Amino acid sequence: MAERPATNASPLIFLSRAGLLDLLQLEGSEIVIPKPVAEEIQRRSSDDPTVRAIEKTTWLRIVEPSPVPETIRTWDLGAGETSVLAWGYENQGTVIIVDDLAARRCAATHGIPVRGTLGLVLTAKKRGVIPEARPVLETLRRSGMYRGGPGGRC
Repeated sequence: MAERPATNASPLIFLSRAGLLDLLQLEGSEIVIPKPVAEEIQRRSSDDPTVRAIEKTTWLRIVEPSPVPETIRTWDLGAGETSVLAWGYENQGTVIIVDDLAARRCAATHGIPVRGTLGLVLTAKKRGVIPEARPVLETLRRSGMYRGGPGGRC
């Protein structure tokens, strides 16, 4: 049985800014945030919507990071991406939620199921959670997605 899905910072940031955080629950009723991801987010201002979301959303769980296998460490990704990949590697069959292209390639190389923010929107449309994807994508775009990412890069 698959464990709880884990997410990296960018999907959390994009979805919380857009008021769409609940889309994460399409992958599971409880979403894991490895501690390095939480620490990255918590360095933001206390009035940041993502900081508030991880503090107040009961189904988001901050967990200690899994040991990082050397085969993932060699990809030289950021601490957040690495910790999410390690979670997926240790918990076979668990979906990880990341947008970073290099992290997605690493996941594919290791057979780790991966979904991105766009994939969550398309899943929501397919399951009838949202009537149309375009308005949701526009909301995400206005919230910073596709304009250089959560911290000004993407």
